[in-house]
Amino acid sequence: MLYIIGLGLCDEKDITVRGLEAVKSSSRVYLEAYTSILLVNKERLESFYGKEVIIADRDMVETQAEEILKGADKHDVSLLVVGDPFGATTHVDIVLRARSSGIPVRVIHNASIMNAVGACGLQLYNFGQAVSLVFFTDTWKPDSFYDRIRENMGLGLHTLVLLDIKVKEQSEENLARGRKIYEPPRYMSIPQAVSQLLEIESLRAENVLSPKTTLAIALSRVGCDDAGPDNTRQRIVCGTLEQLSEQPPESFGEPLHSLVIIGKRLHHLEVVYAEEYAVCRETWRRVAREVYGCVLDYTATPEI
Repeated sequence: MLYIIGLGLCDEKDITVRGLEAVKSSSRVYLEAYTSILLVNKERLESFYGKEVIIADRDMVETQAEEILKGADKHDVSLLVVGDPFGATTHVDIVLRARSSGIPVRVIHNASIMNAVGACGLQLYNFGQAVSLVFFTDTWKPDSFYDRIRENMGLGLHTLVLLDIKVKEQSEENLARGRKIYEPPRYMSIPQAVSQLLEIESLRAENVLSPKTTLAIALSRVGCDDAGPDNTRQRIVCGTLEQLSEQPPESFGEPLHSLVIIGKRLHHLEVVYAEEYAVCRETWRRVAREVYGCVLDYTATPEI
């Protein structure tokens, strides 16, 4: 059996009981380590699971999948995935490869940012298509995400924006020269994400995003609390795009980060819940009322 096991969002203890049983039954255990990252090292996983964990980087998962699948028709093999197994298309591909080789597959699900984003107070059924935002370069600034945000906005739906990470990436020069030299890991910050979003808005000029009147919510390390690894914790910050762009990067917490662009079907209960995390509660309420049409008939909670 090939098990594809979701690990959840934070540390080694987020695995489900069913997932842990599958890991313990496996002869080999791989950790997919490039579509997302867990907030603990593999030694912590090995200690908790009682198994050696083999790091599966992009090259192994995408071009050497047969190494992972080898022998899985005779004994159990586990592939560990941060979040939920179907949070990335890469894992669909390995399921199809296993099926074509006659290897049974069992998927064990877990929490991912796709559902844990509800921690910010927005209702999950008010979300439209999720998008990814990659690091821009001088010569490459893909903007297909803008069309998805525009479509969501047209329906009044929120948009979850997944921010880029670069793990074990090669520079263009090293890639061209065939040198296995990797760049340091990089994680997109909230201010950089907002800057890129507004850069594309200025180029497209379709009035989808406005610095002063588009509300957004930034999230980091969703699912972690103060007792998490290295004293990390979940952090949520909300405001207009302009307000978020003006905050220092450290105010958003440690990576990984996500951003939600709020749609016009914003419910007043969503406003009330998220107000706790607002950069400025007065501005948050005013924009929600005047731009989003929310009826707020309660007295704002005093600033703390």
